[in-house]
Amino acid sequence: ALADEYLRLAYHGFKARDKSFNATIKSELDNNINNTKVNPQEIGRVILNLLNNAFYAVNEKQKQGLNGYEPVVTVTTAKQDRKTEIKVKDNGNGIPQKKLDKIFQPFFTTKPSGQGTGLGLSLAYDIVTKGHGGELKVETKEGAGSEFTIHLPA
Repeated sequence: ALADEYLRLAYHGFKARDKSFNATIKSELDNNINNTKVNPQEIGRVILNLLNNAFYAVNEKQKQGLNGYEPVVTVTTAKQDRKTEIKVKDNGNGIPQKKLDKIFQPFFTTKPSGQGTGLGLSLAYDIVTKGHGGELKVETKEGAGSEFTIHLPA
C-alpha cells in the first residue's frame, strides 16, 4: 500500500513542478504481502526519495531528445523468504561507475549544483539499514537505468 501510494504522490509531485513531464509508471505489487513491521513515515520517505530520483533520472534522459526513448519508472513489491522486497527501477541514464561507491555517503550527489543536497540516499540507507535492520542495494548500467532494492525483515 505504501509503495502504491508514494508512486502516485511522487509522480504527481514531479508533474506539478514540470508540467511538460510525462512518464509511464508501472506497479507490480504483490497482494500476498502481510503487514511488515515498519515505521510507515520513514519507509514512505525512503520510497518517495527513490521515486523522485527515478523520475529525475528519466526526465534528464528524456531532455536529451533520444529517438524512441520513453521514460518508464516501475515499482515492484514481493515477499521473499522472510523478507519484504521493494524495488524502484528506472530506464534513465544510470549512475556512472566512478560515482557508484559514494552514492550512500552524506552530502554526495550526482545532480548538478543546487539540484540536490546529497542527503536523500544517505538518509534512506540509514533508515533502511539502521532503523529497520534491512538492506538497500543498487544495480545500475550507464545509459540504461538503475534499480534500487530494499529488503526489510518480515
